[in-house]
Amino acid sequence: MTTSVLSERKLNPVRVVLAWGVHLFTATGAIWGFLAVLAIFEQNWRAMILWMVIAMLVDGFDGMLARWADVKKYANGIDGALLDNILDYLNYVVVPALFLVKADVLPNGLQMLGAFSILITSAYQFTQTDAKTDDHHFKGFPSYWNVAALYMLLMGLPVWVNFGFLMLFNVLVFIPIKYIYPTRNTYLRRLTLGLTFLYGAIGIWGLIQYPDHPQWVVWVSFVYIGYYLVLSVIPKNKTHAH
Repeated sequence: MTTSVLSERKLNPVRVVLAWGVHLFTATGAIWGFLAVLAIFEQNWRAMILWMVIAMLVDGFDGMLARWADVKKYANGIDGALLDNILDYLNYVVVPALFLVKADVLPNGLQMLGAFSILITSAYQFTQTDAKTDDHHFKGFPSYWNVAALYMLLMGLPVWVNFGFLMLFNVLVFIPIKYIYPTRNTYLRRLTLGLTFLYGAIGIWGLIQYPDHPQWVVWVSFVYIGYYLVLSVIPKNKTHAH
């Protein structure tokens, strides 16, 4: 511990402050997750959407900020990957699991089963030693349960359809398809980043208008989802071919 403190004193103090600031920025994800939980208990879906969106924005940008600030060098007393996983499990799994129980999006009597299923399969997904592969992919369905929950809320599909998709995604956790990490993939990078940011911008614009959100936003967003799925499957075969 003393050695770590002494080594930090030799570093540029401005860079050290910036690096620790990035970790603090990441840690705010716990606050947004907690506020989302409170909103769900109140069945205030508009507030829940707000806090979930902020949590996703923090998660979307903290990795890039961490690499820019070189946190592994200037704030090496914190395990950034562990912090990120803890907050991802809260915001991508626990919050939507509670939503499944409190909202009327699953068949009566199956809400707890739906919540338990994503809690268990995500515990497996998060703790695989190669959950994030060396070539920047997620192995198996990457626990985008918060996104799935938002689609359930916005689309208003029959509850049995929602349950069917939920079970399908649970199965996909165990199938070793390599899903791309949008901000870190190395092929079609500019196109992927552009579409990802466009998807996020249009999605946020639509979400903040809930419950008067334009329905076309939901359907247009599936263009990006289709692109994401195709790009996730094709490069894997290329990788094996090389």
